[in-house]
Amino acid sequence: MAEIELGYTADYHVHLRRGEMMEAVAPAVRQGGISIAYVMPNLTPPVTDIETVIRYKKELQILAPKTTFLMTFYLSRLLTPQLVEKAAELKVIRGIKCYPAGVTTNSKAGVDLNNFTVFHPIFRVMQKHDLVLNIHGEKPSSINSKDGDAVTVLNAESKFLPALLKIHQDFPKLKIVLEHCSTKEAIDTIYDINKGLLDDETPTVCGSITVHHLYLTVDDWAGNPINFCKPVAKLPEDRLALIGAATSGKPFFFFGSDSAPHDISKKRTHINVSAGVYTQPYVLSYLAELFDKVGQLDKLKGFVSIFGNKFYGMDNEEKLVSKSKCYLVKKSVIIPKLVTHNSINVAVFQPGKTFSWSPEWR
Repeated sequence: MAEIELGYTADYHVHLRRGEMMEAVAPAVRQGGISIAYVMPNLTPPVTDIETVIRYKKELQILAPKTTFLMTFYLSRLLTPQLVEKAAELKVIRGIKCYPAGVTTNSKAGVDLNNFTVFHPIFRVMQKHDLVLNIHGEKPSSINSKDGDAVTVLNAESKFLPALLKIHQDFPKLKIVLEHCSTKEAIDTIYDINKGLLDDETPTVCGSITVHHLYLTVDDWAGNPINFCKPVAKLPEDRLALIGAATSGKPFFFFGSDSAPHDISKKRTHINVSAGVYTQPYVLSYLAELFDKVGQLDKLKGFVSIFGNKFYGMDNEEKLVSKSKCYLVKKSVIIPKLVTHNSINVAVFQPGKTFSWSPEWR
Protein backbone atom coordinates (compact mmCIF):
# COMPACT_ATOMS: atom_id res chain seq x y z
CA MET A 1 0.00 0.00 0.00
CA ALA A 2 1.69 3.20 -1.21
CA GLU A 3 -0.94 5.70 -0.07
CA ILE A 4 -4.10 5.91 2.03
CA GLU A 5 -6.95 8.40 1.64
CA LEU A 6 -8.02 9.56 5.12
CA GLY A 7 -10.43 12.31 4.07
CA TYR A 8 -11.28 14.98 6.62
CA THR A 9 -9.07 14.14 9.56
CA ALA A 10 -9.77 15.44 13.05
CA ASP A 11 -7.96 15.83 16.34
CA TYR A 12 -10.55 16.20 19.09
CA HIS A 13 -8.16 17.45 21.78
CA VAL A 14 -5.52 20.09 21.09
CA HIS A 15 -3.76 22.72 23.20
CA LEU A 16 -2.81 25.78 21.19
CA ARG A 17 -2.01 28.27 23.99
CA ARG A 18 -1.82 32.04 23.36
CA GLY A 19 0.80 34.57 22.28
CA GLU A 20 4.12 33.44 20.86
CA MET A 21 3.47 29.77 21.65
CA MET A 22 0.19 29.91 19.74
CA GLU A 23 2.03 31.41 16.77
CA ALA A 24 4.46 28.48 16.91
CA VAL A 25 1.99 25.62 17.22
CA ALA A 26 -1.29 26.62 15.51
CA PRO A 27 0.11 26.12 11.96
CA ALA A 28 1.44 22.70 13.02
CA VAL A 29 -2.09 21.30 13.17
CA ARG A 30 -2.26 21.16 9.37
CA GLN A 31 1.39 20.20 9.10
CA GLY A 32 0.53 17.07 11.08
CA GLY A 33 -2.24 16.19 8.65
CA ILE A 34 -5.26 17.38 10.65
CA SER A 35 -8.21 19.25 9.12
CA ILE A 36 -10.38 19.76 12.24
CA ALA A 37 -8.96 20.80 15.62
CA TYR A 38 -10.99 20.77 18.85
CA VAL A 39 -9.41 23.45 21.01
CA MET A 40 -8.98 23.21 24.78
CA PRO A 41 -9.93 26.24 26.94
CA ASN A 42 -7.41 25.97 29.81
CA LEU A 43 -5.72 29.27 29.16
CA THR A 44 -4.78 31.84 31.79
CA PRO A 45 -7.43 33.06 32.51
CA PRO A 46 -9.63 30.19 31.30
CA VAL A 47 -12.08 30.64 28.43
CA THR A 48 -15.45 31.24 30.09
CA ASP A 49 -17.19 33.96 28.04
CA ILE A 50 -18.43 34.42 24.49
CA GLU A 51 -16.25 37.39 23.61
CA THR A 52 -13.06 35.55 24.59
CA VAL A 53 -13.89 32.39 22.67
CA ILE A 54 -14.77 34.38 19.53
CA ARG A 55 -11.55 36.39 19.75
CA TYR A 56 -9.46 33.28 20.39
CA LYS A 57 -10.89 31.52 17.34
CA LYS A 58 -10.22 34.55 15.13
CA GLU A 59 -6.59 34.62 16.27
CA LEU A 60 -6.19 30.93 15.47
CA GLN A 61 -7.89 31.26 12.09
CA ILE A 62 -5.50 34.04 11.06
CA LEU A 63 -2.52 31.80 11.88
CA ALA A 64 -4.04 28.68 10.28
CA PRO A 65 -6.67 29.71 7.71
CA LYS A 66 -7.20 26.20 6.31
CA THR A 67 -7.84 24.53 9.68
CA THR A 68 -11.38 24.21 11.05
CA PHE A 69 -11.28 25.14 14.73
CA LEU A 70 -13.99 23.97 17.12
CA MET A 71 -14.06 25.90 20.38
CA THR A 72 -14.90 25.06 23.99
CA PHE A 73 -15.71 26.67 27.32
CA TYR A 74 -13.96 25.81 30.58
CA LEU A 75 -16.38 24.35 33.13
CA SER A 76 -16.35 26.53 36.21
CA ARG A 77 -18.70 28.53 38.41
CA LEU A 78 -18.15 31.48 36.09
CA LEU A 79 -20.46 29.77 33.60
CA THR A 80 -24.23 30.07 33.86
CA PRO A 81 -26.98 28.12 32.06
CA GLN A 82 -28.01 31.36 30.35
CA LEU A 83 -24.48 31.98 29.06
CA VAL A 84 -24.15 28.42 27.76
CA GLU A 85 -27.57 28.66 26.10
CA LYS A 86 -26.56 31.86 24.30
CA ALA A 87 -23.20 30.40 23.24
CA ALA A 88 -24.96 27.33 21.88
CA GLU A 89 -27.49 29.42 19.95
CA LEU A 90 -24.68 31.51 18.46
CA LYS A 91 -22.78 28.28 17.67
CA VAL A 92 -19.53 29.68 19.06
CA ILE A 93 -18.75 26.55 21.11
CA ARG A 94 -19.05 22.82 20.40
CA GLY A 95 -18.49 21.63 23.95
CA ILE A 96 -17.36 22.34 27.50
CA LYS A 97 -14.22 20.94 29.11
CA CYS A 98 -14.30 19.66 32.68
CA TYR A 99 -11.05 19.73 34.66
CA PRO A 100 -10.93 18.47 38.23
CA ALA A 101 -9.26 21.24 40.19
CA GLY A 102 -5.48 20.91 40.34
CA VAL A 103 -4.96 17.73 38.30
CA THR A 104 -3.05 19.19 35.33
CA THR A 105 -1.80 22.34 33.58
CA ASN A 106 -3.96 25.43 34.28
CA SER A 107 -6.64 23.47 36.13
CA LYS A 108 -6.78 25.52 39.35
CA ALA A 109 -10.16 26.93 38.36
CA GLY A 110 -11.56 23.44 37.80
CA VAL A 111 -14.41 21.61 39.48
CA ASP A 112 -14.83 19.93 42.85
CA LEU A 113 -15.49 16.28 42.00
CA ASN A 114 -17.53 15.90 45.17
CA ASN A 115 -20.12 18.40 43.96
CA PHE A 116 -21.09 17.95 40.31
CA THR A 117 -24.71 18.77 41.19
CA VAL A 118 -23.94 22.48 41.04
CA PHE A 119 -23.39 22.06 37.28
CA HIS A 120 -26.56 20.05 36.60
CA PRO A 121 -28.40 23.11 35.21
CA ILE A 122 -25.55 23.58 32.72
CA PHE A 123 -25.58 19.89 31.81
CA ARG A 124 -29.30 20.15 31.05
CA VAL A 125 -28.65 23.02 28.65
CA MET A 126 -25.79 21.10 27.03
CA GLN A 127 -28.01 18.04 26.58
CA LYS A 128 -30.70 20.23 24.98
CA HIS A 129 -28.27 21.76 22.47
CA ASP A 130 -26.20 18.63 21.76
CA LEU A 131 -23.05 20.13 23.27
CA VAL A 132 -20.29 17.74 24.30
CA LEU A 133 -18.96 17.41 27.85
CA ASN A 134 -15.24 16.65 27.63
CA ILE A 135 -13.84 15.27 30.87
CA HIS A 136 -10.28 15.05 32.13
CA GLY A 137 -11.12 11.92 34.07
CA GLU A 138 -8.79 11.91 37.07
CA LYS A 139 -9.24 12.42 40.77
CA PRO A 140 -6.66 14.68 42.44
CA SER A 141 -3.90 12.86 44.32
CA SER A 142 -4.63 12.11 47.96
CA ILE A 143 -1.79 10.01 49.30
CA ASN A 144 -2.46 10.64 53.00
CA SER A 145 -5.70 8.73 53.05
CA LYS A 146 -6.14 6.72 56.26
CA ASP A 147 -8.75 4.32 54.90
CA GLY A 148 -6.53 2.68 52.28
CA ASP A 149 -8.19 4.62 49.47
CA ALA A 150 -5.21 6.73 48.45
CA VAL A 151 -5.13 8.35 45.01
CA THR A 152 -1.90 8.65 43.01
CA VAL A 153 -1.13 9.40 39.37
CA LEU A 154 -1.28 5.67 38.64
CA ASN A 155 -4.85 5.08 39.84
CA ALA A 156 -6.32 8.59 39.50
CA GLU A 157 -8.22 7.69 36.33
CA SER A 158 -9.60 4.44 37.69
CA LYS A 159 -10.79 6.23 40.82
CA PHE A 160 -12.66 8.76 38.67
CA LEU A 161 -14.71 6.25 36.67
CA PRO A 162 -17.62 6.03 39.16
CA ALA A 163 -18.12 9.79 38.70
CA LEU A 164 -18.30 9.30 34.93
CA LEU A 165 -20.94 6.61 35.35
CA LYS A 166 -22.95 8.85 37.70
CA ILE A 167 -23.01 11.76 35.23
CA HIS A 168 -24.10 9.40 32.45
CA GLN A 169 -26.80 7.95 34.70
CA ASP A 170 -28.12 11.42 35.58
CA PHE A 171 -27.92 12.71 31.99
CA PRO A 172 -28.23 9.69 29.69
CA LYS A 173 -28.59 11.80 26.53
CA LEU A 174 -25.67 14.12 27.29
CA LYS A 175 -22.75 13.51 24.95
CA ILE A 176 -19.65 12.78 27.02
CA VAL A 177 -16.03 12.10 26.08
CA LEU A 178 -13.66 10.57 28.60
CA GLU A 179 -10.55 12.32 27.35
CA HIS A 180 -7.14 10.71 26.85
CA CYS A 181 -8.00 7.25 28.23
CA SER A 182 -4.90 5.76 29.82
CA THR A 183 -6.02 2.58 31.60
CA LYS A 184 -7.56 -0.76 30.78
CA GLU A 185 -10.26 0.08 33.33
CA ALA A 186 -11.25 3.17 31.35
CA ILE A 187 -11.40 1.20 28.09
CA ASP A 188 -13.48 -1.53 29.72
CA THR A 189 -15.85 1.09 31.12
CA ILE A 190 -16.43 2.66 27.69
CA TYR A 191 -17.04 -0.80 26.22
CA ASP A 192 -19.50 -1.61 29.00
CA ILE A 193 -21.47 1.63 28.58
CA ASN A 194 -21.82 0.90 24.85
CA LYS A 195 -22.48 -2.82 25.05
CA GLY A 196 -26.06 -2.46 23.77
CA LEU A 197 -25.21 0.01 20.99
CA LEU A 198 -26.79 -0.87 17.65
CA ASP A 199 -24.83 -0.65 14.41
CA ASP A 200 -26.72 2.44 13.18
CA GLU A 201 -26.64 4.28 16.53
CA THR A 202 -24.31 7.11 17.48
CA PRO A 203 -22.78 6.50 20.93
CA THR A 204 -23.46 8.89 23.79
CA VAL A 205 -20.30 8.20 25.80
CA CYS A 206 -16.96 7.85 24.01
CA GLY A 207 -13.28 7.69 24.86
CA SER A 208 -10.56 9.66 23.11
CA ILE A 209 -7.06 8.18 22.81
CA THR A 210 -3.77 10.01 22.31
CA VAL A 211 -0.69 9.15 20.26
CA HIS A 212 1.65 9.11 23.23
CA HIS A 213 -0.47 6.75 25.33
CA LEU A 214 -0.31 4.27 22.45
CA TYR A 215 3.50 4.34 22.65
CA LEU A 216 4.44 4.88 26.29
CA THR A 217 4.38 3.05 29.60
CA VAL A 218 5.45 4.21 33.04
CA ASP A 219 9.11 3.34 32.39
CA ASP A 220 9.17 5.76 29.44
CA TRP A 221 8.35 8.85 31.49
CA ALA A 222 9.96 7.99 34.82
CA GLY A 223 13.12 10.10 34.61
CA ASN A 224 12.19 11.52 31.18
CA PRO A 225 10.27 14.82 31.47
CA ILE A 226 9.66 15.02 27.71
CA ASN A 227 7.32 12.02 28.03
CA PHE A 228 5.66 13.25 31.24
CA CYS A 229 1.99 14.10 30.80
CA LYS A 230 -1.28 13.97 32.72
CA PRO A 231 -2.71 11.42 32.86
CA VAL A 232 0.60 9.61 33.02
CA ALA A 233 1.23 6.59 30.83
CA LYS A 234 0.55 3.44 32.84
CA LEU A 235 1.45 -0.27 32.56
CA PRO A 236 2.06 -2.49 29.52
CA GLU A 237 -1.38 -4.09 29.87
CA ASP A 238 -2.96 -0.63 29.80
CA ARG A 239 -1.07 0.29 26.64
CA LEU A 240 -2.19 -2.95 24.97
CA ALA A 241 -5.81 -2.20 25.88
CA LEU A 242 -5.50 1.26 24.35
CA ILE A 243 -4.00 -0.12 21.13
CA GLY A 244 -6.80 -2.68 20.99
CA ALA A 245 -9.44 0.04 21.41
CA ALA A 246 -7.89 2.43 18.88
CA THR A 247 -7.65 -0.30 16.24
CA SER A 248 -10.98 -1.95 17.11
CA GLY A 249 -13.11 -0.14 14.54
CA LYS A 250 -15.57 0.74 17.30
CA PRO A 251 -17.26 4.15 16.88
CA PHE A 252 -16.90 5.04 20.56
CA PHE A 253 -13.10 5.33 20.37
CA PHE A 254 -11.51 8.12 18.34
CA PHE A 255 -8.45 10.33 18.17
CA GLY A 256 -7.64 13.22 20.49
CA SER A 257 -3.92 13.95 20.65
CA ASP A 258 -3.82 16.07 23.82
CA SER A 259 -0.77 17.57 22.13
CA ALA A 260 0.44 20.00 24.79
CA PRO A 261 3.41 22.24 23.98
CA HIS A 262 5.67 23.65 26.68
CA ASP A 263 8.87 25.60 26.23
CA ILE A 264 11.86 23.32 26.88
CA SER A 265 12.74 25.41 29.95
CA LYS A 266 9.58 24.09 31.64
CA LYS A 267 10.66 20.53 30.93
CA ARG A 268 14.27 20.94 32.10
CA THR A 269 13.43 22.24 35.55
CA HIS A 270 13.83 20.02 38.63
CA ILE A 271 10.75 21.58 40.26
CA ASN A 272 7.18 21.42 38.90
CA VAL A 273 7.94 19.88 35.52
CA SER A 274 5.11 20.83 33.14
CA ALA A 275 2.82 17.99 32.12
CA GLY A 276 2.36 17.60 28.40
CA VAL A 277 3.69 15.80 25.32
CA TYR A 278 3.97 17.68 22.02
CA THR A 279 2.96 15.52 19.05
CA GLN A 280 1.04 17.92 16.79
CA PRO A 281 3.41 18.29 13.79
CA TYR A 282 3.71 14.52 13.26
CA VAL A 283 0.54 12.96 14.70
CA LEU A 284 -0.44 10.98 11.61
CA SER A 285 3.11 9.72 11.08
CA TYR A 286 3.12 8.35 14.63
CA LEU A 287 -0.34 6.80 14.29
CA ALA A 288 0.26 5.23 10.87
CA GLU A 289 3.48 3.64 12.07
CA LEU A 290 1.75 1.99 15.01
CA PHE A 291 -1.41 0.92 13.14
CA ASP A 292 0.80 -0.52 10.38
CA LYS A 293 2.96 -2.38 12.90
CA VAL A 294 -0.05 -4.17 14.41
CA GLY A 295 -1.55 -4.90 10.98
CA GLN A 296 -4.52 -2.56 11.34
CA LEU A 297 -3.74 0.27 8.93
CA ASP A 298 -7.18 -0.12 7.37
CA LYS A 299 -8.72 0.93 10.72
CA LEU A 300 -6.90 4.28 10.87
CA LYS A 301 -9.47 6.24 8.84
CA GLY A 302 -12.26 5.35 11.23
CA PHE A 303 -10.16 6.37 14.22
CA VAL A 304 -8.96 9.75 12.87
CA SER A 305 -11.80 10.77 10.56
CA ILE A 306 -15.10 8.91 10.63
CA PHE A 307 -16.00 8.19 14.26
CA GLY A 308 -15.10 11.48 15.87
CA ASN A 309 -16.57 13.54 13.05
CA LYS A 310 -19.89 11.73 13.28
CA PHE A 311 -20.02 12.07 17.08
CA TYR A 312 -19.32 15.82 16.93
CA GLY A 313 -21.61 16.41 13.95
CA MET A 314 -18.71 17.33 11.67
CA ASP A 315 -19.39 14.70 9.00
CA ASN A 316 -20.66 17.38 6.60
CA GLU A 317 -17.91 18.95 4.51
CA GLU A 318 -19.89 22.19 4.24
CA LYS A 319 -18.88 22.90 7.86
CA LEU A 320 -15.16 22.88 6.98
CA VAL A 321 -13.09 25.92 6.03
CA SER A 322 -11.02 23.79 3.62
CA LYS A 323 -12.30 20.93 1.45
CA SER A 324 -8.81 19.50 0.89
CA LYS A 325 -8.52 15.86 1.91
CA CYS A 326 -5.62 14.26 3.72
CA TYR A 327 -3.67 11.37 2.25
CA LEU A 328 -0.93 9.30 3.86
CA VAL A 329 1.95 8.52 1.54
CA LYS A 330 4.98 6.31 1.93
CA LYS A 331 7.50 9.03 2.65
CA SER A 332 9.84 8.85 5.61
CA VAL A 333 10.19 11.67 8.13
CA ILE A 334 12.82 12.18 10.84
CA ILE A 335 11.48 13.78 14.01
CA PRO A 336 13.54 16.82 15.09
CA LYS A 337 14.64 17.36 18.67
CA LEU A 338 13.07 20.80 18.91
CA VAL A 339 10.52 22.98 17.17
CA THR A 340 11.66 26.60 17.33
CA HIS A 341 9.84 29.88 16.74
CA ASN A 342 11.50 33.13 17.76
CA SER A 343 12.28 32.61 21.46
CA ILE A 344 10.12 29.47 21.75
CA ASN A 345 11.74 26.00 21.81
CA VAL A 346 9.45 23.00 22.16
CA ALA A 347 10.64 19.41 22.53
CA VAL A 348 8.90 17.00 20.16
CA PHE A 349 7.75 13.45 20.91
CA GLN A 350 10.09 10.66 19.72
CA PRO A 351 13.01 12.95 18.77
CA GLY A 352 15.51 11.58 16.27
CA LYS A 353 13.35 8.63 15.22
CA THR A 354 12.32 7.90 11.63
CA PHE A 355 8.72 7.18 10.65
CA SER A 356 7.54 5.75 7.34
CA TRP A 357 4.35 7.69 6.55
CA SER A 358 3.73 11.39 5.90
CA PRO A 359 0.52 13.39 5.24
CA GLU A 360 -0.27 15.22 2.01
CA TRP A 361 -3.19 17.50 1.09
CA ARG A 362 -5.14 17.23 -2.17
